[in-house]
Amino acid sequence: MSDITSSGYVRQDLLAERPAPVKTTGFVGLVRTRLLNSPTNILITIVSALLLWFTIVPSVRFLFVDAVWTGTDRTACLTENTGFAVGACWPFIQAKLPQLIYGFYPEAERWRVDLTFLLAAVLLVPMLIPRLPAKGLNASLFFFAFPVVAFFLLLGGGITGFGLSWTAGLLQLFDDSIIGAGQVLLSLSKTSAIAPLLWVLGNLIVLVGTAIYWLIFPLTWLRDQLEGTGQSIWTDFAITTVVVSLIAFIVSGGVRTGWRPLASSIVTFVAIAIVIKLMGLDHGGLPVVQTRLWGGLLVTLVVSVAGIVTSLPIGIALALGRRSTIPLIRIFSITFIEFWRGVPLITVLFFATYMLPLFLPGNFTVDGLVRALIGIALFTGAYQAENVRGGLAAIPRGQSEASAALGLSWWKTTSLIVLPQALRHVIPNLVNSFISLFKDTSLVSIVALFDLLGSLRASFADPKWSAPSTLFTGFAFVGIIYFLFCFGMSRYSLFVENRLNAHRRN
Repeated sequence: MSDITSSGYVRQDLLAERPAPVKTTGFVGLVRTRLLNSPTNILITIVSALLLWFTIVPSVRFLFVDAVWTGTDRTACLTENTGFAVGACWPFIQAKLPQLIYGFYPEAERWRVDLTFLLAAVLLVPMLIPRLPAKGLNASLFFFAFPVVAFFLLLGGGITGFGLSWTAGLLQLFDDSIIGAGQVLLSLSKTSAIAPLLWVLGNLIVLVGTAIYWLIFPLTWLRDQLEGTGQSIWTDFAITTVVVSLIAFIVSGGVRTGWRPLASSIVTFVAIAIVIKLMGLDHGGLPVVQTRLWGGLLVTLVVSVAGIVTSLPIGIALALGRRSTIPLIRIFSITFIEFWRGVPLITVLFFATYMLPLFLPGNFTVDGLVRALIGIALFTGAYQAENVRGGLAAIPRGQSEASAALGLSWWKTTSLIVLPQALRHVIPNLVNSFISLFKDTSLVSIVALFDLLGSLRASFADPKWSAPSTLFTGFAFVGIIYFLFCFGMSRYSLFVENRLNAHRRN
């Protein structure tokens, strides 16, 4: 029985060897499976290789192989003096590098710009590394403390008052605007066909402004008394500390929740006092450097960072307002978004620079750079609102219903459940807007602000470096800087997206 079974079911000879499987990994596998696996892909691969050969090779030769690395003027970058075809003129970049970074910022004060860049890197890098602790403190320092310190470092100057004086000044400015509008109507009523109506409206507005004046009179009187003393800043600071700390203590629940909010508020004001004393803000601070002297990479980073940081909260607020059930908020959000998205950024910059002062009171002026920042923030915020709205629309309705079943309020549902998921969905769209904004900062040159590209164009006017290759060298250098920043933002956003969406990977 065993012999019959063996001869019937056991093979006596060996099978022939099979060919090795086709390699599908590594460089060889990539070429075989992706680049040369069909006639169409073969044609596309050949055309792409030719395009790379005719673009990258000449660029490398121009930037490195045939480049001139040393020299003191344009003669070092002329073909008749070198005896060969001259590529990039890097001595031009070396000579103009301070102008490309600082613009016309005074040379003796450029350490302030360097210190600002250093503080920004020290606060930003730890916040971008996920494993490092104290993210909340780090974010608070970067988004709240650093802008104030950077403002006084870059612009200079000191402070003549604090919270009480600033509040009184804003209220008085608002009151003066109301009274001024009423007086304008009264002046128009003398020559207008609807004189009685304008006279009534003018007197009514002036009456409202007068009532507001007497309401804020105790505050303005106290401010004037403080300004009459020699230590008005610190007296104002002490009063503001007490008032704000008590308000924070009461709003947080008072004794029921403990004294921690009061202690946190006091510690915050102590830190502010230390910064004021270290920077000498109570004695005039650093020398003032007008923003018209700023330029180069400094203006590019200030405009882009300020626009990125301020546009996202504006976009979130507008996106939530557009989905609101309150008609007034929804109509305002829709109107705001559609208006700013329908206007070119150049028009926004012109309006913010040249027309905005016409709508302000005569005794109130806004710096040109600040006006451009406001226009860019509002413009970019409208685009970010639509990005965020797309993320909110992607969240299933069951998320809100489940949170309502748990008894969560609308604020907690939005801030803890809906909004984090929505922002995670639209990370690519948000970063795409950030990259676009960083490149669009070059448009501020049309309103007399010299950013990186504007400073480069201004450097071409120097006859000492007037050579055929300096133009291409300058644009290549600026292009490399833009690429490094934009590519860095793109790769980091991809890292954040993969990290937050790990549960959705296949």
